[in-house]
Amino acid sequence: MGKTIIIGACGQIGTELVLELRKRKGVNAVIAADVKDEVPEILASGPYAKMDILDREAVRAYIMNEGITEVYLLAALLSATAEKHPDFAWRLNMEGLFTILDLAKEGVVKKIFWPSSIAVFGPTTPRDKTPQFTITEPTTIYGISKLAGERWCEYYHQKHHVDVRSIRYPGLISYTSLPGGGTTDYAVDIFYQAKLNNQYVSFLSSDSELPMMYMEDAIRATVELMEADANSLKIRSSYNLAGCSFTPSELANEIKKHLPDFKMEYKPDFRQAIADSWPRSIDDSAASRDWGWSARYGIGEIVSVMLENVNIDLLKTSTQK
Repeated sequence: MGKTIIIGACGQIGTELVLELRKRKGVNAVIAADVKDEVPEILASGPYAKMDILDREAVRAYIMNEGITEVYLLAALLSATAEKHPDFAWRLNMEGLFTILDLAKEGVVKKIFWPSSIAVFGPTTPRDKTPQFTITEPTTIYGISKLAGERWCEYYHQKHHVDVRSIRYPGLISYTSLPGGGTTDYAVDIFYQAKLNNQYVSFLSSDSELPMMYMEDAIRATVELMEADANSLKIRSSYNLAGCSFTPSELANEIKKHLPDFKMEYKPDFRQAIADSWPRSIDDSAASRDWGWSARYGIGEIVSVMLENVNIDLLKTSTQK
């Protein structure tokens, strides 16, 4: 049986995905890979490879030499960071995808997971209960690259029978890693600041409603999709996925139920325009129909588990580096 590799393993999704897959497949069967020189302690239980996804030949050689047949390609520059470095974002978000798709076309890799995002939508997209098939006119580099990636994934599936699977993730909330430069990352940072300072300054306006999801739901969705019968999957671009939608003020009010003195300020920055171009809520009925998807966490459950588990020492250590 072939091995599995998660490229971009040290990011927000990758960290928890590695841990979950190692539980299911065995520690030595799941390789974590990232550009970091050393493996983070949380992933040190199993194999780690320093890997630059833009080094096409090195990536190809490693995957072939290690007998890897399943790839989770998570390496990407996220929305807000990508706007600051558009050329690099396009290269990183696209060239690595071609490397992995070509390995699958050649029969080396048997199954691929590649994440898309609600960033593929734009200001012309219906913002409420955004359909699976609708207008996609993104206005960010991140969204443009994800939309292009979706089309390439579907093309490789149709033309070359590549088994590639994808989810349009909403904003993701987790306590195991720090925010990574996304527009929805206020909904992670707010918990660190609430516990550290009992206050938070939001870079989005109070009424900016966005689709969000607790990481445990996102990881479960990813694994369920990858384990689904290929014949049941009707969409090979990317599936809509929904958890729950809320605004910064609604999140603040939920936090106040636990921390009554918590204070929230609003100072929207350039990320506000990005948020305004994205959906407020998502229709994920296609995922429910094709592979039985159903979210488990609402805003109340998310706030309770985040406040209980967020480790402010992680933030302090990061700011000292």
